[in-house]
Amino acid sequence: MQNQPEDTYKTIKGPSRGFYKDKGSKFIALAYPVQSEKEVKQLLDDIKKEYHDARHHCFAWIIGHENTNQRFNDDGEPSGTAGKPIYGQLLSHELFNVLIVVVRYFGGTKLGVRGLINAYKGAAKDAIDNNSIVTKTICNFYRISFDYLAMNDIMRIMKEYGLAQHSHDFDQACRIDFSVRKGHCQTVLNQFKKLQNVRIDFLRTE
Repeated sequence: MQNQPEDTYKTIKGPSRGFYKDKGSKFIALAYPVQSEKEVKQLLDDIKKEYHDARHHCFAWIIGHENTNQRFNDDGEPSGTAGKPIYGQLLSHELFNVLIVVVRYFGGTKLGVRGLINAYKGAAKDAIDNNSIVTKTICNFYRISFDYLAMNDIMRIMKEYGLAQHSHDFDQACRIDFSVRKGHCQTVLNQFKKLQNVRIDFLRTE
């Protein structure tokens, strides 16, 4: 991505709809921000129930920040005419953590390969155009465990780097779960490692 920091990505703000019509066939596009395959499966199940009378439920999704987890499906349409054009719109808009489903109601007239590609592409694009594209920052989550005597130094570093604190436990051993922007991780970790009796465990990336 040009001029895009390595620890940010673009996604959509919320759900949206798009529409395309050609020769009586109606294409309804539904776009959602998603975080997991489980969430995708639930949305697909819900859409198929709601639009149970539609001929096709074609989709594409990308989950993750590096385009490593993706899928597209033609759901009975000629190969390459539905899922791939939808997926192409995700790529061309550089979107991640997004699912787009295009529901087709057949109008009685075949559209041909080019017609189908244009329809699914157009419906997906309309759903994106009707949404707001936002930039999210990729953060790493950590758990830091430490002796009570190190509390002041720990909190000083937390405040100095504006680290987001998500949970803590100061009853027995001291523990804080926090997140830091991926691009700043090494600098922050180096500060913590200078302290005595401090342990840091990586939790996840979001």
